[in-house]
Amino acid sequence: MKSPVQIKRVYEAPEDTDGLRVFIDRLWPRGVSKDAFHYDLWCKDLAPSPALRTWFGHKPEHWDGFRRDYAAELRDEQAQARMGEVFEAAKGRRITLVFGAKDPEHNHALILAEAMNDYARRHRLA
Repeated sequence: MKSPVQIKRVYEAPEDTDGLRVFIDRLWPRGVSKDAFHYDLWCKDLAPSPALRTWFGHKPEHWDGFRRDYAAELRDEQAQARMGEVFEAAKGRRITLVFGAKDPEHNHALILAEAMNDYARRHRLA
């Protein structure tokens, strides 16, 4: 089964296959003009909490704890409802989560995409 949610850095060019582009950072990405950045939704509320983001600091040695704690935040009722709203907005199209972190192996987009793909399976959206 093809995953309905994929991830892409903000610095990568948009493609027709992106479907609904959802920006998932709380802060605007460095060096990106508002005119040059194309997204459909900005879901700050699906980003890690400010305290968790600050604690993580993109340090690989904090990854396991960050992954655990962010996954717990995403199980919250409000986060689950917001995921549902994103799937509704996508209207069956693919969802591309767009993020600004540099590290492709240690970033919140990986965890959110996994949570959203799980959501899609549980709700039979994929």
